[in-house]
Amino acid sequence: MATDEVSLRALESLMTEFFHSCTTNERKREIEELLNTFASQAGSWRHCLYFLSNSRNEYVMMYSLTVFENLVNKMWVGVASEEKVELRSCLPKLLLSQHAVLPFFIRNKLCKVIVDIGRQDWPMFYHDFFSNTLQLVQTPAMAPLGLVLLKMTSEELVCPREDLSVARKEELRKLLLEQIPTMLNLLTGILESVWEKHSGSGTTPPPSPTSGETAVVLGSESGAMCSLALECLAHLFSWIPLSSSITPALLASIFHFARFGCQLPVKAKPAPTSNGDTTTTGGNTALPANGGTGLPRAVQPVGQSERARLGVLAMSCINELMCKNCVPLDFEEFLLRISQQTFFLLQKLTQTNSHSNTTNTNTHTVKNRLQELDESYLEKFTDFLRLFVSVHLRRIESNAQFPLVEFLGLLFKYTFNQPTHEGYLACLDIWSIFLDYMTTKIRSRLADSDSVLNRYKDALVLLLREVLNRIQFRSNQTQLEELDDETLDDDKQTEWQRYLRQSLEVVAKVMELLPSQTFSTLFPVLQEDLDIYLGLQQFIVTNGSSRRLNITAEADCRKLHCALRDLSSLLQAVGRLAEFFTGDVFTARFSDALAIVQRLVEVTCYGSQISLYDVETAVPSVLKPDLIDVHAQSLAALQAYSHWLAQFCSEVQRQQDQTRFANLITSSMAATTPLISAKVPEKLLLSACHLLVSMATTVRPVFLVSLPPVQNIFNLITENHNHQLPHEAHVLVCRALSNMLLLPWPCLPESEQQWPSRSSSHGRLVSTLTQQYRLLPRPPAYHHNNKTVMQQTLSVLRDLVQSISGESTKSRQICYQSLQESVQVSLALFPHYIQQPEITDEMLSFFLTLFQALRVQMGVAFTEQIIQTFLNMFTREQLAISILQEGSAGSKVVQKFLKILQVVVQEPGQTFKPLLPSILSLCMEQVYPIVAERSCPDVKAEMFELLFQILHQNWRFFFKSSVLSSVQRDGAGELMENEAQFTAAMQAFGQSFLQPDIHIFKQNLSYLEVLNTKHKLYHKKLFQSSMLFHFINVLLQVLLHKSHDLLQDDITVAVYNMAAVNFHTFYSSFLPEFLNGCQGLDHHQRATLARNFTPERDLPSFTQSVYRLVNDLRYYRLCNGSLPPGTLKL
Repeated sequence: MATDEVSLRALESLMTEFFHSCTTNERKREIEELLNTFASQAGSWRHCLYFLSNSRNEYVMMYSLTVFENLVNKMWVGVASEEKVELRSCLPKLLLSQHAVLPFFIRNKLCKVIVDIGRQDWPMFYHDFFSNTLQLVQTPAMAPLGLVLLKMTSEELVCPREDLSVARKEELRKLLLEQIPTMLNLLTGILESVWEKHSGSGTTPPPSPTSGETAVVLGSESGAMCSLALECLAHLFSWIPLSSSITPALLASIFHFARFGCQLPVKAKPAPTSNGDTTTTGGNTALPANGGTGLPRAVQPVGQSERARLGVLAMSCINELMCKNCVPLDFEEFLLRISQQTFFLLQKLTQTNSHSNTTNTNTHTVKNRLQELDESYLEKFTDFLRLFVSVHLRRIESNAQFPLVEFLGLLFKYTFNQPTHEGYLACLDIWSIFLDYMTTKIRSRLADSDSVLNRYKDALVLLLREVLNRIQFRSNQTQLEELDDETLDDDKQTEWQRYLRQSLEVVAKVMELLPSQTFSTLFPVLQEDLDIYLGLQQFIVTNGSSRRLNITAEADCRKLHCALRDLSSLLQAVGRLAEFFTGDVFTARFSDALAIVQRLVEVTCYGSQISLYDVETAVPSVLKPDLIDVHAQSLAALQAYSHWLAQFCSEVQRQQDQTRFANLITSSMAATTPLISAKVPEKLLLSACHLLVSMATTVRPVFLVSLPPVQNIFNLITENHNHQLPHEAHVLVCRALSNMLLLPWPCLPESEQQWPSRSSSHGRLVSTLTQQYRLLPRPPAYHHNNKTVMQQTLSVLRDLVQSISGESTKSRQICYQSLQESVQVSLALFPHYIQQPEITDEMLSFFLTLFQALRVQMGVAFTEQIIQTFLNMFTREQLAISILQEGSAGSKVVQKFLKILQVVVQEPGQTFKPLLPSILSLCMEQVYPIVAERSCPDVKAEMFELLFQILHQNWRFFFKSSVLSSVQRDGAGELMENEAQFTAAMQAFGQSFLQPDIHIFKQNLSYLEVLNTKHKLYHKKLFQSSMLFHFINVLLQVLLHKSHDLLQDDITVAVYNMAAVNFHTFYSSFLPEFLNGCQGLDHHQRATLARNFTPERDLPSFTQSVYRLVNDLRYYRLCNGSLPPGTLKL
């Protein structure tokens, strides 16, 4: 014993030194090696048992428990049976004797070690493990400890790690399922007894939210007990199936505690209860994370935060049940009971203060109530409502016993009294789910859609009005000003934009169900703000060359700010609803849409005529951005109706009456074109440019190009180089002008399209745009302006080509005809700029777009010339220089080049087949050797896609099909060509599965699967004879090493498809060979693994067998690695 005492002092000294701030890393490594050596010695656990029993040093206790944990989880198979018996006896005794004085994290670690032993040995060798735990739960003084053990048992035995065989995992799950009724009865009993003791109200569910308003106040020990019981229930509910064991009594008990979250802080005088727990609520001692340390303590009251935590835990239990989508038919009553109980909770959450003396403060008092409640509880309750509506509403809706309309009324009150923006948006998501459900239901029941809608019409109109109200500054300025409108999130939108977008999505969904009500609700609100905006002209005072808005009073400026912000939001709402006026409903809703578009045209004309963006204001930092935003949003809203205008255009072409349509287009262009100027704020300029693009691309009026305002834009772009637009705006305007000349006019025959004159106009336009570019010297003079000219011109040309890529052949012919000289200039310039990756990248982007859109128009000879030029320029040395600068412009250049080759090899027919050997050679002999052993994920992804496209689109380059091979299933008549290249490509794919990049792995695995689906890759004779089992072996090894666990399902499916080529050979030949090659197994284990891999031929059974094989093989290796040296294996 003296030796143990000395060792303990030495260990305490070492641990203190290790965690001391002055200890060097080198010394820490020495101590760590010393501790690991000690832990690996046979019998070291005996010393650790002494340390644990006799030391209060937390570092020493944690180290000792880590030794036990390692022994149980990694070396248990090699531990002598008598030592196991001793451990199973002494560790529980130690826990029972010491649990009250151990720190809770030490106690929990010791509990886990005992549960780990149970996971290995229960019930065969540790038969009283579970019964001891249940006994502790039933013993009042030890119940908290028993509950900790019970929860850990659920966690560790149901979801064990890989240190168990599949058979053992299945056995444990089955054993625990048998114990579920007992566990749930015990937990129900604990919750019921605590509730009855402290309330005296029994367990009857509350008939109304106002019943039982007397607050139930728990002592801290009772609170801790209930907290642990609810945590345990929540984990059990996460994995047990719905069954009769989940009794009405248990549900009622859980909902009793869920009500705690609804209760406001209670002020009560201290009064001891019959069990001695103090009932004051003034205490605010937090429950430990584990629900209590087991320390004997002064009995303290449960404070408000602990009561809220109990409410959160109870809602977690309910949500675990609600997550279960698979509900047996006989559980409809169960669901109804939960729904009714939650209805009562929702009533309680949204009830007004009964002590309020006023009658008009309902909304205020409900919001105050929710503000005082715990935020986590509200989050859990909102989660419940989302689950209820998304998963179970369809089951409950038809049940007459559930008041669904009243529920929606309470949800409405709950939504619009949320204390936080996040809470409000989460509730809007629930309404969106409900509206989607309604839309789907009505589409599937067209016969009685009116009766379905009428049931909810009032609720939906109320929702619409309140959502519209919530986005308006006139009524919510203080709250809305809190939203950040500057910082962009991951979705590239500000907090305000996200708030507005989600609100408008709800408006749009209501519009789909109730179009006329939505329109009649929205339009008057919009009109009110429009009247203020359109009346601003009278307040503009001109003084010489400057103009000023003569609104200076603070109250007036604030009112104007709110009106402008609201008008901007409502214009976005009007734009969002544009889709509901087109298609089949165009005629029925024509008058409403026409009124909207006419109003929008009026607003845009007004804004452009008086140039409000250029007016001085009293508060320029606020009002000027507001004025610009309203003008920009009016243009954007009008742009949203471009599809409606296109349909209007088609209608008037047939009716031969274009007056109204022509007036709309003429006025909108008169409003748009003055804004296309470098002097206009960029936000407004870009809105105008986008509207011009939509008019040219979507609407396509015949007369558009001849309008004087549009002619002015042509002149601005082609003649006036002094008014240089920002590049983005310049690109958009060029696209619009090009599309006016290239895109066919709708509803007109080919003979009336005026292609000759449009073609010559387009040629002049492109000639003017590319004049500087075409005159660049060769070889180039290294001048910064030359670089700018190249990059800007190429980006414009690329955009012109992209915009007509899906259009008619005639449009593409004219486009290429105009671009032909610029394309040839680009090809001539390319070799001179190969060392300048920024320019090369822009050039290749242009050529890539050309190949994607105009390769037919370019012709075979010129395309071959381009590709050959690129192949000659991209030597192995040049590729290496570019690729090795990972993430650089050079690397992007190679990616673009590979993308171009992908387009070429996908071309059907024999056009580019002569280039295939060169492309394959570049891919396998020049690019692949550089990227094979390096990361280079971007280049590697493009290279493998190129390789895949070569195989997929040019299969006959490798496998000549013949009549004989098509009738011979064994592939005996298969004609193979270019075998070396095919083999090299397959080896490259196989090599990629040995590397850590999970994205490349997933991509390449899917490529192999596609090749098999489309071309029977796995069935090809060459693949079967020399590659198939190599691929299966590699994929199984990947599963064994768990290096790509996220792709486990994909890998297993691929293995199945490969094995399915010849199941007999797989089971009789490959599997034994694979197992014989696996290291760290004995003969008996190999035989067991082979026997457990049942020779089934369906995918689900095969998947289960693969999972069992991988799991058990890893388990056997772990067991064998834990055996002491020289152990005899029988």
